[in-house]
Amino acid sequence: MAQFFINRPIFAWVIALFIIVMGSVAVTQLPVSQYPPVAPPSIVISVGYPGASAQTLEDSVLSVIEREMNGSPGMIYMESVAQANGTGTITISFETGTNPDLAQVDVQNRLSRAAPRLPAAVTQAGVRVDKSRSNFLMFIMLSSDNPDIDVVGLGDYASRNVLPEIQRLPGIGQAQLFGTERAMRIWIDPAKLTGFNLSAAEVNAAIRAQNAQVSPGAIGDLPNITGQSISATVVVDGQLSNTTQFGNIVLRANADGSAVRLKDVARIELGAQTFATAARLNGKPAAGIGVQLAPSGNALAAAKAVRERMEQLQPYFPKGVKWTIPYDSSRFVKISISQVAETLIEAVVLVFLVMLLFLQSFRYTIIPTIVVPVALLGTFGMLQALGFSINVLTMFGMVLVIGIVVDDAIVVVENVERIMSEEGLPPLEATQKAMGQISGAIIGVTVVLIAVFVPLAFFAGSVGNIYRQFSAVMVSSIGFSALMALSLTPALCATLLKPVEAGHHHAKTGFFGWFNRGFTKTAKGYESTVARILNRAGRYLIIYVAIIAAVAVMYVRLPTSFLPGEDQGTMLVNVSLPPGATLERTQNVMEQVEAFILKQPEVQSMVGILGFNFSGQGQNSGLAFVTLKDWHERSGPEHSAESLAKRSFGGLMGIRDAFIFPLSPPPIPELGTASGFTFRLQDRGGKGHDALLGARNQLLGMASKSKVLTQVRPNGLEDASQLQVDIDRDKANALGVSFDSINSTISTALGSAYINDFPNQGRLQRVVVQADAQARMQPEDILRLTASNAQGKPVPLSAFASTRWIKGAMQTVRYNGYPAMRIDGSAAPGFSSGDAMTEMENLAKQLPEGFAFEWTGQSREEKLAGSQAIVLYGFAILAVFLCLAALYESWSIPLAVILVVPMGVLGVLLATLLRGYANDVYFQVGLITIIGLSAKNAILIIEFAKDLQAQGKSVVEAALAAAHMRFRPILMTSMAFMLGVLPLAIASGAGSASQRAIGTGVIGGSLIGTILAVFFVPIFFVLVRGIFKGSERQRQFDVQHAHQIGVDSHE
Repeated sequence: MAQFFINRPIFAWVIALFIIVMGSVAVTQLPVSQYPPVAPPSIVISVGYPGASAQTLEDSVLSVIEREMNGSPGMIYMESVAQANGTGTITISFETGTNPDLAQVDVQNRLSRAAPRLPAAVTQAGVRVDKSRSNFLMFIMLSSDNPDIDVVGLGDYASRNVLPEIQRLPGIGQAQLFGTERAMRIWIDPAKLTGFNLSAAEVNAAIRAQNAQVSPGAIGDLPNITGQSISATVVVDGQLSNTTQFGNIVLRANADGSAVRLKDVARIELGAQTFATAARLNGKPAAGIGVQLAPSGNALAAAKAVRERMEQLQPYFPKGVKWTIPYDSSRFVKISISQVAETLIEAVVLVFLVMLLFLQSFRYTIIPTIVVPVALLGTFGMLQALGFSINVLTMFGMVLVIGIVVDDAIVVVENVERIMSEEGLPPLEATQKAMGQISGAIIGVTVVLIAVFVPLAFFAGSVGNIYRQFSAVMVSSIGFSALMALSLTPALCATLLKPVEAGHHHAKTGFFGWFNRGFTKTAKGYESTVARILNRAGRYLIIYVAIIAAVAVMYVRLPTSFLPGEDQGTMLVNVSLPPGATLERTQNVMEQVEAFILKQPEVQSMVGILGFNFSGQGQNSGLAFVTLKDWHERSGPEHSAESLAKRSFGGLMGIRDAFIFPLSPPPIPELGTASGFTFRLQDRGGKGHDALLGARNQLLGMASKSKVLTQVRPNGLEDASQLQVDIDRDKANALGVSFDSINSTISTALGSAYINDFPNQGRLQRVVVQADAQARMQPEDILRLTASNAQGKPVPLSAFASTRWIKGAMQTVRYNGYPAMRIDGSAAPGFSSGDAMTEMENLAKQLPEGFAFEWTGQSREEKLAGSQAIVLYGFAILAVFLCLAALYESWSIPLAVILVVPMGVLGVLLATLLRGYANDVYFQVGLITIIGLSAKNAILIIEFAKDLQAQGKSVVEAALAAAHMRFRPILMTSMAFMLGVLPLAIASGAGSASQRAIGTGVIGGSLIGTILAVFFVPIFFVLVRGIFKGSERQRQFDVQHAHQIGVDSHE
């Protein structure tokens, strides 16, 4: 193949240019994201049941829907959460790779089977099915300095004019309003109702009857009479549109012409539809929109589209209304991608310098450098074809691969240069001879490296998706690099290089002369050392065994984790007050948090949300999104998000009324909100809520005594005091009060009743009836409410009901259809997350029977991945062995190559331990890369040694000669690789934790692996050839091969 291109250089250029054009087009088309879609796609069903308790919601709504969802194709788990404020969600997660659109349709169809069995109030409010990621991409905040526009006005404006515009943008999954739109609020006074002998049910019925849409038809409609000359539509104002008209609704008309109207018993205002959530920006009230990405959305493009759309809407805002985007997580994506792109350029420059140092001629150096853009652009083309995106992982793959991509070209150029300077051949002949010698080695190295990375692509779960990114980049880059090394590089060598006389190499003066003399001296020292070692090869095996033992011990000692924590330029603060605390208390706490956080030097802005946090919803919950200043404005570890979170945790401890937990967001936000493990304790025996609570507390008690676990905490809302109303049904019957009447009285007065809608400025908004605030504050207020009996007379509830305090659930959770408790925690320092999970499993086995557990989110993925790592390494080594056996037509030679692998692994482990990193996904990818590179160094020596042996040299002579010939290219390719990944290992700024994690291991492995390999490979060759002599057939095969490539001429 190489000979073909040496004679047709233009053909080689055409292929390279074709790859470049394809790649350049792909770069502009590829989507950009931070990580590939790692989390399993999930569909969220949201329901609302105004006034219902968590238990009622679970029993009558969520469990009904759950039953229908079982058996949805591709479903892996579902979790439903009912809140005491009458809202509930069911989150259904599907296998990675499931099409979210089809999953949503299936969920919708199954939901329609459950719909007829749901309470009317639930279906009237609507059941929503959304597909979106669980974390917020950005917050848009509207604030006003115009006194005419209050927070409700801002919320109403946002829900009419901003929210729909944002929802229409491509890539946006969900946009959630933190604030409220307007509604017609009718605040009834129970005392006045009693005075007029009216009940809440009658008020509701009157509004329903008198605020109704009428469709009256037309006059002169067909069939009409002869001579009719006009027809016209008839309009009747059935729906009421302002507070005055609602006030005039007639509740009772008396015979004397007087009437009781709604304004006589109620206060009517155009107010807020809900009071559940409120948003604050830098300590001032505002209206917020939380934007979530669609599962297939592109973070950068979506964030850009949102900003552009807001710019377009700005001119139409009411006077004094401003918008800001104080929290935008796509900022980190953009910066971390550009950081890696810079690293990529630094790597190319460093690799160029290494080659210039060894080859000492610009012409020689430019040839391998040309291969880099071709291989990388070809890789972008492959990513486009495979449907991948440009993300942090694919870019890491590119940086890792730069050093490997130039290897093949370096080996070609170095060999051509050596033959020209040793034998004085002209470039064309030298290239032909060189390619004859090393085509086999190039194909061998390529096959081995590809074989190492291909198994990565066949992994299951979200970790598999991370590996697939690396695998795709590595395999395609190495493939393109080998293609170039066999086509473009020889063609360039034959055309670009100038002839030189034999033996010119050492005559240089200046820096290069000094370098060459030094290098020759080193090489001579190396050869004499190898010669001494080979004479007593046996005793060096003891060192080798010690290395393997060290590797095993270190691997077991290394702490495990999923991904390194990353400073993403943001911080979250979760605020939980005691159960039953009011919004006023939450706001007080939030103001204290704001005062502390906004004083910190690293903080740029802060968005606070009241009534909502990771544990659940309710008046006692709050959540803050803190945006930090740019990375270069807060250099140094003491200003990182992690240390700010720790400092804030200490600083906010003094706030007595709440539990405040600041945390730096996890590396992949879709897999959960905090790092650590996520555990679900299930009640499978139907023991009931109290028994489940008891089991949970028992488990937490055992966990607090364990030295493996730390921060083990329940995630969710604790049970709180609830007021139980006991109704004596016999008494109620005797008084003629129906249960229906009691129900509508209590639910309207306390829980609010959504009657119907009214038109307001071109939009239908709700009409909501509820008792005025002062009539529903204390337990005795409930007993003063009246329900009408069969004769229409009001009967006070105190006649047949009593109240008492009980303890009840503020939130109920079901996991996979069983009542469950959520428990989060993390491993104690010095233990891995894997150890912590095993410990939790052992503790859970000590619970009474009927209780089970499951892992969810990131922990479930880690469970699946952990068991895969060893299999992965095994596959990589097996793949190398089998490919080499096929190439060399021998079972023994590949053994000499495989024996080198522990050397590289030793380096990876040492470097990772010294910098205090963990065995995470990046470590595993680095380890696989080093397995391939260690094998590559060995192939370069052994390929030559076996051919020399076939020429009739003794084993030791062959090993020595091969070591002498390949010392220079091995050092050169290893240095190129190490300097190529050096910028990763010393990275700082956004996204640097991942870069350091991946760079450190690979540099360590390459450095120590190369130093040990150049001494040990000749030993392994001598030993393996000493033990396995090789059959006559193999010898013939090697002789033929050696003869083909003309090894005999340089001894």
